[in-house]
Amino acid sequence: MPSRPRDATATRGAILDAGRAQFARDGFERVTIRSVAAEAGVDPAMVMRYFTNKAGLFTEAAALELVLPDLRGLGPDAIADALVDRFFALFEESPTLLVLLRAAATSPEAAERLLGVLLEQAGPALATAAVDRPAERAALVGSQILGFAFVRLVLGAPALAAMSREDVRAWVGPTLARYLTDPDLGP
Repeated sequence: MPSRPRDATATRGAILDAGRAQFARDGFERVTIRSVAAEAGVDPAMVMRYFTNKAGLFTEAAALELVLPDLRGLGPDAIADALVDRFFALFEESPTLLVLLRAAATSPEAAERLLGVLLEQAGPALATAAVDRPAERAALVGSQILGFAFVRLVLGAPALAAMSREDVRAWVGPTLARYLTDPDLGP
């Protein structure tokens, strides 16, 4: 049987894809170097070569760039629409969010990474639209989105899983906007 041609980029990509799929499906704790290697069709030593260990593989598999829209100067309805559209796109297009959500429930490292995304990426972007107390308001938006994502994507609640983008915009959008823009919110 002929061996497949060597292609480091393709091999590394196959390992990363297999790792991302397994972390998204099984969380951090249940994934092994051997299971990732088997799914990628490589020797386990190749996983170690490219990623050093499972934590290294996870770090790359769980790299998430939120790329939130600029919310400055937008009214509440436009803020809600922009946020729902961006987060819905992440739900649909990025296996990385699912990787982080599943793994954060059992892995302190994954929880720390998810919190880092929330604090370092979402916080500053959301703070630009906050009428006051930007850290608290951004954290409330993050809790709403992450809670919704967890119940929709990880738990698979049928009512949330069936919601269209328009449904999410109508149900969740006003809450997101209120968290950021309602001056009467809070103590």
